[in-house]
Amino acid sequence: RCNGIYVRIRRMGGEENMERLMERIEINPKILVGKPIIAGTRISVELIVKLVAQGWKEEDIIKEYPALKKDDIRAALFYAEKLIEEEEVYPLVIN
Repeated sequence: RCNGIYVRIRRMGGEENMERLMERIEINPKILVGKPIIAGTRISVELIVKLVAQGWKEEDIIKEYPALKKDDIRAALFYAEKLIEEEEVYPLVIN
């Protein structure tokens, strides 16, 4: 479902598990203008990452958003990890 994001690592149960997590992420231009979301919801990956960054515990996120499962939170964080891993950073040269 997520074009351009792929799995190259083996951990947390192997590559198959990572691919299964990525299936939980959906990109649909008709939902939240194409932001990555948890499949079957309107809950964005961005929101989940933001909540985790703010210190929310997994249980609190699920309590506030009962449509989410633990693997949805893991999938959102994995998706964010893959984006950052693939990011290319170029130094800014000021003349």
